[in-house]
Amino acid sequence: MYDIILDTLMDGIRLLPFLFVTYIVMEYIEHKMSAGTRRVVQASGRFGPLIGSIAGIFPQCGFSAAAASLYAGRVITRGTLIAIFLSTSDEMLPVFISQQVPVKVILSVLGMKVVIGMAAGFLVDVIFLMVKKEPEQEMDIHHMCEHDHCHCEDGILKSAFVHTAQIFFFIILVSFILNLVIAGIGEESLTEIVLNQPLIGSLISGIVGLIPNCAASVVITQLYLDGAISLGAMMSGLLVGAGVGLIVLYRTNDSLRENLKITVILYVIGVAAGIAIDFLGITL
Repeated sequence: MYDIILDTLMDGIRLLPFLFVTYIVMEYIEHKMSAGTRRVVQASGRFGPLIGSIAGIFPQCGFSAAAASLYAGRVITRGTLIAIFLSTSDEMLPVFISQQVPVKVILSVLGMKVVIGMAAGFLVDVIFLMVKKEPEQEMDIHHMCEHDHCHCEDGILKSAFVHTAQIFFFIILVSFILNLVIAGIGEESLTEIVLNQPLIGSLISGIVGLIPNCAASVVITQLYLDGAISLGAMMSGLLVGAGVGLIVLYRTNDSLRENLKITVILYVIGVAAGIAIDFLGITL
């Protein structure tokens, strides 16, 4: 129990700087920028999938959490959020490095995540903007303030602190519950779930990747390194895995239907990419 509590707290503490900086930026945009400047910021967000997919590969889940908050305030597009979630590496990179995986292999995996995330992000934005005729949503950071009762009128720093504290404690609570569940099931049992389904490895790996906990990415990466699953199955799990980003999304974005839609899109793209990789016979 002590280890579970310690791991939960350490994971949460690592997120604090990302969350606090994110909310300071959002409060600044809301209170200090003119309407015209905000429109420029939002317009530049159309290139977000490119930037987001590259930034997401760094081994930390704080960026996906920050992205979820930015999306809830409509600072970034739906496609940018998908791109970041798909490219987020979580614990894959540290595991690769600790196992002395060749640099060429590491760069190839990261490169695939960037390309898939970027392409999927732009495609999602195009589909929802042009095909589904959904209007581009305006920034609505003020709505988040009302939702969290952060008393924005008291200043940017205080408001950012309140937002950060509320999200931090929510993440701690959910992560603690997930850590308890995973400890109860056991990582070995989680491994068996993937190993015993070789024909649908990408589908199962994608489901495991949805678990907003670093244990999922560790298990999936280690299974690949042990030769137990294919490259495609590993990529499915790692693409779908978004760290704690999904937890923050469900906490900050009011529309449950939209959150479920984003989760389904994330899963479908990740699994489809993994199946395609295996079908094409790509190996590293």
